[in-house]
Amino acid sequence: MAKKCQICEKKGMLVWRLLKLRGKYHPTIKKRKYPNLQWVRIPIDVKQKTYRKFAGKRILACTKCIKTLSKRK
Repeated sequence: MAKKCQICEKKGMLVWRLLKLRGKYHPTIKKRKYPNLQWVRIPIDVKQKTYRKFAGKRILACTKCIKTLSKRK
């Protein structure tokens, strides 16, 4: 399974780490950052359209999607 949120399809992105050297910034290290994915069980009686196709299933979702899901139960 990919490191990707199944609801909003957020995935890893490449980030430059800037290092200050002699008063100037130098892009030195490229690093891949991944979203904070958690296993969550979507309730069967979910009302929001984006979550309906996952109703009753256990999926990997980012914490932002989990937060909005808990607000609209």
